Amino acid sequence: MKQLAQIIVLGGALGFNLPKAIMAADTATNATTIPVSNSSAAKISAGQDHRRMMEWLHITSLRPGRGGNPQSPNPANYDEAKANPFPDLPDALTLKNGKAVTSPETWWSQRRPEIAEDFDREIYGRVPATTPKVNWEIVETIHTNNGNVPVVTKKLIGRVDNSADTNISVNIELNLTTPTAATHPVPVMMQFIFNFPPGFFARNRGTNNAGTNIFSRGNPDGNGPTWQQQVLARGWGYATLTPTSIQADNGSGLTGGIIGLCNRGQPRQPDDWGALRAWAWGASRALDYFETDKSVDARRVGIEGHSRYGKATLVAMAYDPRFAIAYVSSSGEGGAKLHRRDWGEIVENLAGSGGYHWMAGNFMKYSGPLNWSDLPVDSHELIALCAPRPVFISAGSTNGDAWVDARGSFMAAAAAGPVYRLLGKNDLGTTNFPPIETGLMDGDIAFRQHSAGHTDAPNWPVFLKFAERYFEPAPRQSSQ
Repeated sequence: MKQLAQIIVLGGALGFNLPKAIMAADTATNATTIPVSNSSAAKISAGQDHRRMMEWLHITSLRPGRGGNPQSPNPANYDEAKANPFPDLPDALTLKNGKAVTSPETWWSQRRPEIAEDFDREIYGRVPATTPKVNWEIVETIHTNNGNVPVVTKKLIGRVDNSADTNISVNIELNLTTPTAATHPVPVMMQFIFNFPPGFFARNRGTNNAGTNIFSRGNPDGNGPTWQQQVLARGWGYATLTPTSIQADNGSGLTGGIIGLCNRGQPRQPDDWGALRAWAWGASRALDYFETDKSVDARRVGIEGHSRYGKATLVAMAYDPRFAIAYVSSSGEGGAKLHRRDWGEIVENLAGSGGYHWMAGNFMKYSGPLNWSDLPVDSHELIALCAPRPVFISAGSTNGDAWVDARGSFMAAAAAGPVYRLLGKNDLGTTNFPPIETGLMDGDIAFRQHSAGHTDAPNWPVFLKFAERYFEPAPRQSSQ
């Protein structure tokens, strides 16, 4: 019960359920009367922008999202008997003309583009055909130790060309750490990191009993090596990327950040990209830099994210074939969880004013005039877009991480299996949901549910062992 209370508090703090007072703000303003500027970011609140998009789509009302608190007026469903109202999933290996996909060639040339187009238009939004150039600058180089391993850390800023609108600045924050003793380019694991204000975890109980930030360790109890130290022990490097330096994590920021810069400060159209695609775009720009850094083996760069950044991790992996492997942690709705499954976080939560900025505006239709079953694709096909590269899907226990729907993510991973098999790779090996703490690790899609609640920590060692199959361990570096 303690873990459940913790995730309820964290859920609210991280924006899973926007407080009613915030959702009710700005209701007196008609979206059609909001002025916009031709030369700078329009000053529009999330509520105003959300209503503007509803009017654009001719949506008069949206079904409400579910609450994480069991005492909320519309609580989330955690009854398995009610969880799957739309069990039939789109077939990842059937073309829109009804013909079966029976060869890798047909997958790559026809079916995969069809699926990607549906995700672009209806789910995550389109990245502009041309985006501004990013100029990377090393602003500081630090020589230190992490544990007993000497390392060099480069603090980088990716300055995005803002000549299209000089009122909007985007400076991407990236840190890269590699072993000092490395004599050759090393694999790198890159994590989307949370950037919480000082004192956040103390105020919101986002810590374990030792007071350790549960989002940053590589173990659940705060003892032992961090995930970064586990990476270094393999002779690899690690990187951290700050998503909010690419795009703000709120609807009022959509006229700023990289989305606003590409739109010259104006509001989005219904199929424009949301924050998840923007964060994934930023990860790809970090990968651009890695390709120029002689300390990095850019062919072996993995990406990891937890919670909302688990969503962004899967999107990044699906859209950029250069990422070699992904660790998708507790991603929930909009990530690995099936949209068609009524458990925990659902479509309506991401269509409301607290989460719509993550998605394309068109996604809101499936919480209003349309239903989940009308979606042209589902999350198993997002995982399939990652094929044939390895993906590790992770979630915590239902006592603490029920919101993200571990079973729904497993079902999506299993349903992506036929595409992996078509491309000569191995699937999960079963369609039976495994017991908790039982990893399905033998295929190129892997899955494990741990027992520590809403955290990525317990599965870091499991994921890194999985990754060793693809990243041959580099020679161990001396700690002397």
